Amino acid sequence: MRAVDIIARKRDGHELTRDEIAAFVDGCTRGTIPDYQTAAWLMAIVCRGMTSQEATDLALAMAASGQTLDWSAVAPIVADKHSTGGVGDKTTLVVAPLVAAAGLPVAKMSGRGLSFTGGTLDKLESIPGFRVERTVDEMRAQVARIGVVIASQTRELAPADGLLYALRDATATVPSIPLIASSIMSKKLAAGANIIVLDVKVGLGAFMKTLAEARALARLMVQIGEGAGRPVRAVLAAMDQPLGNAIGNALEVEEAVQVLRGRGPRDLRDHCLLLGAHMLVLGGRAASLEDASRLAERTLSSGQALERLARCVEAQGGDTRVVSAPRAVLPSAREVRAVAAPRAGYLQALHAETLGLVAMRLGAGRERKGDPIDHGVGLLLHKKVGDEVQAGEPLATIHARDSESWTRASQEVLAACAIGDEPVLAPPLVWETL
Repeated sequence: MRAVDIIARKRDGHELTRDEIAAFVDGCTRGTIPDYQTAAWLMAIVCRGMTSQEATDLALAMAASGQTLDWSAVAPIVADKHSTGGVGDKTTLVVAPLVAAAGLPVAKMSGRGLSFTGGTLDKLESIPGFRVERTVDEMRAQVARIGVVIASQTRELAPADGLLYALRDATATVPSIPLIASSIMSKKLAAGANIIVLDVKVGLGAFMKTLAEARALARLMVQIGEGAGRPVRAVLAAMDQPLGNAIGNALEVEEAVQVLRGRGPRDLRDHCLLLGAHMLVLGGRAASLEDASRLAERTLSSGQALERLARCVEAQGGDTRVVSAPRAVLPSAREVRAVAAPRAGYLQALHAETLGLVAMRLGAGRERKGDPIDHGVGLLLHKKVGDEVQAGEPLATIHARDSESWTRASQEVLAACAIGDEPVLAPPLVWETL
């Protein structure tokens, strides 16, 4: 089975067989297929697309290219969630301990932020001492002991995906829904969780800008999961404005702790409860979404979810004072000042991507892989879409390294906020669930 023949078949619009896809992925992983042929194959996929069966076979082949985890000796059902990336998205910090405290073990392998989106690992590393690198044995032991682990992906999981993604990034073949879906799901399948909930962001602050794009991606990921024998639920969540009020690593950790303490922004709390409820239903801890929602609410209000986060932080070497006195242990910025509203009215738009880029330029994110992170900087929003605003009232507080970066960020924050005379409704949290 020659690589050039497989490339030609896809170029000509034919559906590739499972064996053809597996052979091509194996050749890429072992290095017997050169980069130029792999790049040609990827471009053929971008141009011709893939059926759901092809995308499933590609995800399975990439998952099988390395180590696959098995949690059966730890628990009968282990859950996972994945977000496609948004601004202010710190849901894992709330949902993972919440679901674990409700009786469903969670093994979450997370990533780092890039461009305008934040990364869970970057947020966790703002906690002094927190170790995101865990061996497979350490992850198994931690899930067995406390029911939850949040760690970085090991290099042994789906190595073919890493190789293909590096080429996609360099050959303008990133924007392909079959390639995006199979990339995400290959890592989820290799990570071994029995059930998966997908938080698919859509809007200005997401990679999927339109509902149609997000729906197509979500449907394909659900099909891939089900084709691999894993129940999957996908929530299409609005991301035109940031989720919650905090944007930036330490600030988001503190906000997540506030939610776990029964406070925090309502939109973040409600979204975390919804994701947790879907996980509890798929994991068999509740018979219906209504029952699961009540269980999640009880677990949150009882303090059990907060206690589970403390145990997770302790197990991974972090300072557990973060759950009782976050400001005493989390890094902070030197220049902290508010940006005032230039006029009275109603906040009609809050451009999520622009605010994400502001936080990145402050140092909270990275423009290129490997850029350093300043965990203390970021933004804290005081108004959300639909809120009434008075002239001179704080719109946001900027946490910056110095006055120069604060000044630049303040101008960008004002540009991201649209204030008008007419009241508007707050946007929905969720568009639909698949």
